[in-house]
Amino acid sequence: MRRSTQNSGKVQRRAAIGFIALMALLLPASPATATLSNCESVIVLDGATSAEGIAAGEGDTFYAGDLALGDIYRGDIRKGDAELFIDVSDFVSAPRNAVGMKADVRNDLLFVAGGPGHAYVYNTETAKPVADVVLTTSPASFINDVTLTRNGAWFTSSAAPELYFIPVGTTGELGAVETLPLSGPAADITGAFNLNGIASANDSRTLIVAHSGKGELYTVNPATGESALIEGVSVENVDGIVVQDDQLWAVQNFSNQISRIELSDDLSSGELEDVITSKDFNVPATAALFGDTLAAVNAQFMHPEDTRFEVVLVPARS
Repeated sequence: MRRSTQNSGKVQRRAAIGFIALMALLLPASPATATLSNCESVIVLDGATSAEGIAAGEGDTFYAGDLALGDIYRGDIRKGDAELFIDVSDFVSAPRNAVGMKADVRNDLLFVAGGPGHAYVYNTETAKPVADVVLTTSPASFINDVTLTRNGAWFTSSAAPELYFIPVGTTGELGAVETLPLSGPAADITGAFNLNGIASANDSRTLIVAHSGKGELYTVNPATGESALIEGVSVENVDGIVVQDDQLWAVQNFSNQISRIELSDDLSSGELEDVITSKDFNVPATAALFGDTLAAVNAQFMHPEDTRFEVVLVPARS
């Protein structure tokens, strides 16, 4: 059954309590003032009660999630619209979290980081659930983001010094979960909020992870878990990241900006190239790249008075 708007609000308030309490542990800097008015358009997620993750699908299609309910919206950046695509109350009685997400276009799968210990996988052709995967049974876990490589999906946890991997076969079949303990600077979990965004680089041979508490980026060897600091990069309030070739975009939520960084060939260092802002940013959390356009979703953390959730389109280069 589809939720009524009234019932959605009641469920959201219950489901959001735990996440809001977690976010309250953060000590964000004062929001930076967005100085550029380069927003091309805003796409409203009509009916959403919260937001955080976004993923690029086939062509101009994007997927975005309702953070506290787990519902998935599907939209088109060219048409400028979006609608409810997956209502989790159609197949489970309790709401889910939908944090970071990535679309496996080849296999018609959407991988969603599910907050407390879980990952969710949906079929983007049928809008049906494929799997509810338990990545960890730790009660303190928070599965925050996901990236895809040639062989499967990697997930971060903001409360544990490890990554989780779900192998994906050539026809889309899912394998057993593997846990990768981290070593080096990425293993530091002394902050209130630690590993967050994740992306693959170097033809899937290297992972890049963002550390929200430290405002740093690290490379991770997916075979050994060894990590190293990407020198010369400071990204306060970093959340989701996007990587294409030698370019990295770091979404800085409470700073209301996205930094574009040029990475060195060996990924050991980076240099700030652009700071992308918009008058329509309202604590953007994650972004997806469509050619020369970034689609960033406003999470609006700590802004309970704002009840309309949007995807903001900005140029990928200022």
